[in-house]
Amino acid sequence: MTRRGWAVFCALLTAGACALSVGGTLYAYISLLLLLLLSFSLISCLWARATLRLTQSVSVPTLFRGENAQLFLRIRHRCPLPVSQVRGDYLWADKADSCLFPASPFRAHDRRLPLPARHVGQYGAKVIGLTVGDIFGLFEMKMRPRGEAALLTVLPRPFEIDKPRVVIGDDGRAALSRTQEDYNAPEDVRSYIPGDAMKRIHWKLSSRKRELLVRRFEMPAPPDTLILLDCGTPAGGEGIPEGKENLRDALCETAVAVAQMQMQDGSPVRLPIYGERANEFASDHAQNLSLLQEMLACQPFRQGEDFARVLHMELRRMRRTGATIIITTSLNPPIVEAVSRIRRMGPSARLYLVTYTPDSPAYQPYVSRLQHHLVEVCYVTPA
Repeated sequence: MTRRGWAVFCALLTAGACALSVGGTLYAYISLLLLLLLSFSLISCLWARATLRLTQSVSVPTLFRGENAQLFLRIRHRCPLPVSQVRGDYLWADKADSCLFPASPFRAHDRRLPLPARHVGQYGAKVIGLTVGDIFGLFEMKMRPRGEAALLTVLPRPFEIDKPRVVIGDDGRAALSRTQEDYNAPEDVRSYIPGDAMKRIHWKLSSRKRELLVRRFEMPAPPDTLILLDCGTPAGGEGIPEGKENLRDALCETAVAVAQMQMQDGSPVRLPIYGERANEFASDHAQNLSLLQEMLACQPFRQGEDFARVLHMELRRMRRTGATIIITTSLNPPIVEAVSRIRRMGPSARLYLVTYTPDSPAYQPYVSRLQHHLVEVCYVTPA
């Protein structure tokens, strides 16, 4: 019951008391009129609330950061008595808002609500409450609609970066030469083509088949590009509106940009995820980039493994790695030592430091030490 409803109820009690004490018919009529008014309002609210139905959906299940989706809402009720507008309270990205629907009976009323995708992640868009009121404003009744939230995945948007350098000698050419010189392990044979080297002819098989056959050797796979992403709680951003969210966006989009750059020419990419939802991405096809984007969008970036420990655990992959990309929001002695050790094991190393303060003097000793070990240091400032 609203404040106006309580005022009418108090007036009803007063008029009823006057009618009983004085015995005047006027007070009796006033009491009856107020009673009918309250009854009509209560019945209309209860009837509309009992027959109110809501359906909700989103326009697209996935979209890129910076785009807009829409939440489609439709309500209908079967109360023939007039009621006021229906208010819907909905939740999107942990922020509440409301909208109004007409209250005409036996008709469907639609609303399209904008859902701006400001940050990477998975978010639920859901109506958390519907409020029905009578036309006199005496009663308001709330109900919680049934159904699950419409899930929307906001993907990181890649940006242009410089291609990482693969360490000299590990680009696969030397391995290819060694493979071609190994005449004892051919993968297959094919017919001779004018211009083939005579030393690659399989003489024994050629004499048996009575035609010239040439050894064909397996092409060695190029070395991997290993992307190591800090999946813990981002460091920094305090006092900045949406600072943590922007840091997370920059982490994800930097990782996607590196993977896209490498997979465009068929280079294999590996990205182990040591976060709350442990996983690993491995591919050499650019068509699989959307899978990596969804994996990063589903990662909450909290309670991850200590990043210095992650770097030490990944040392076992360095024999097969040509380039290592480290993406983090913090620099400290353990991380610097682990990155330097990765570089000493052979592969090239590039570190992306995601921070709001790239000119901070606190970073200079660590950056100088990394550059001394031939580690390329790049800065990413969140949008």
